Amino acid sequence: MPSIVDVCNKALDKVGHGAITSLGDGTKAANLCTRAWPLVRDQVLRDHPWNFAVTRAALAASETAPEWGFTAKFPFPSDMLRLLEVRDLSTGEYQVEGHFIHADATVLYIRYIARIEDPNTYDTAFVDTAACRLAIELCEPLTQSTTKKKMLFDEYDDSLIRAKRADGQENPPADFE
Repeated sequence: MPSIVDVCNKALDKVGHGAITSLGDGTKAANLCTRAWPLVRDQVLRDHPWNFAVTRAALAASETAPEWGFTAKFPFPSDMLRLLEVRDLSTGEYQVEGHFIHADATVLYIRYIARIEDPNTYDTAFVDTAACRLAIELCEPLTQSTTKKKMLFDEYDDSLIRAKRADGQENPPADFE
């Protein structure tokens, strides 16, 4: 399985830069990777409901209710990057505000995209897509080339489309109420 350094080196290859040996090796490229990787990872995870990053949770209501409109508020899980689905609401209504879901319920069942930090769990399509997105962030500071950056945006879009196609084929079609 790839390490974060492997993902960074794949991104550096895309911009035409030499490899790093570790995130702490003190080079400009390593420092840029260290700074950019957490934000890029979370952004790419949010951009698509990657099968490896989708999880479920049953949320208990907070001790304090919203000021008005709903009877309960439910705090987001600490690793939640994007809400995908809320289930089992009798009224079907809810509202996301801040880091809470407001609803008229006692328990909320949700599906969401979780922040996955362990690269051993990354899908190969995610690794490729994340490397493309990281290369976009590294391109200008390392090459000063806006043309190459535009090409990397196109490569990122293509990689995301391929990943969505592959992920979509792994699950049966979803029924919507």
